[in-house]
Amino acid sequence: MAATMHATAYQTYGERSEDPNLTPLATYLLRLMHLKQTNLCVSADVTTTNELLSLAEEVGDSICILKTHADIISDFNEKTIRGLNELSRRKKFIVFEDRKFGDIGNTVQLQYTAGPLNIVRWAPIINAHIFPGPAVITSLAEAAKKAINAFNTSVQTDISASPMSSALVSGLEDVEDYDVEPSSSSDAKNSSDAKNASDSFDSSSNNRRPSQAPSLNEDRKSRKHSVVSVSTTISTKTEALSPQPQTPSSSPDLDSLGPPPFFRALLLLAQMSSADNFFTEPYTAACAHHARLNRPFVMGFIAQKGMNSEPGDNFLTMTPGVQKAAGGDGKGQQYNTPRTVVLEAGADVIIVGRGIYKAEDRRAEAAEYRRQGWEAYEARLRAGKGL
Repeated sequence: MAATMHATAYQTYGERSEDPNLTPLATYLLRLMHLKQTNLCVSADVTTTNELLSLAEEVGDSICILKTHADIISDFNEKTIRGLNELSRRKKFIVFEDRKFGDIGNTVQLQYTAGPLNIVRWAPIINAHIFPGPAVITSLAEAAKKAINAFNTSVQTDISASPMSSALVSGLEDVEDYDVEPSSSSDAKNSSDAKNASDSFDSSSNNRRPSQAPSLNEDRKSRKHSVVSVSTTISTKTEALSPQPQTPSSSPDLDSLGPPPFFRALLLLAQMSSADNFFTEPYTAACAHHARLNRPFVMGFIAQKGMNSEPGDNFLTMTPGVQKAAGGDGKGQQYNTPRTVVLEAGADVIIVGRGIYKAEDRRAEAAEYRRQGWEAYEARLRAGKGL
């Protein structure tokens, strides 16, 4: 390594996850990386839902993060969201929507929470430029907080139907005149403030001819009776949405990590990998400054080197433009190797796109990048010990 790095560069991901000042999602991600032994993020630059979900299935075992571009998915819909949620739970990775927010506060809030993408629903990690000013951070944080509050209150409706028993049908037929009134009940629980309302009513079909006017009893006998129950539950959760994951000593395997917290987190675009970009040193320094002012929401940076420089810093740095060999793509992108990015520059997560999703065997290629990224991380730890 060319220079001495910040103390966090020489700590394991597990050790860094014990910092009580981290955002809940940063804590979870560091624990995930530690237990899964991967610092690989795959950039899923594909254009259909099937391609996206297929890629996630193939590389999911090797990654800690899947980076998406929802606005290039031509058929982005509920299937896309459900698929990403299911795969991220099963394969143990976090979704990062590379939206690169960069507008006035009101606009970024709408881009984050509204429209056909509704990003706040399904993407735990997002990123933003701060060139519009630091209000972009606080506006996104405010929108995320509202989403958390909405998530904390859930409404569930269950509808079920079953044939009415013959005894009940017979009993109804013996009654000259009857009405089936909806019934309701409520059950409030002190621990969850839950309210349950349940309605039962008679549902039937009738195929009589218009010229006929059967008696009430004849009409009852000709109908197929069933009981339909509608149950609605409105509940307010009181448990913590984002408990801190367990410490390494009591959480020895990946399965014990549990689900990710619902809280959202932000990455600031401090540096880019494209040639001749306009991200100046003062701009990068401003990103670090405003990240420190917004630690409850900002988990780290998109940058070309580790961004921790002051005591108390424990931000994650994620670096795009990673391939096995250094070079470029003729379109401004500049590539660095996992060893250069992690060992020499001090980044925490390598972001690989075309090197994996265009590979003939994407599963095997993801596993290889995972190996190289992890070996570079272990070499950095050894360097910190003087080994």
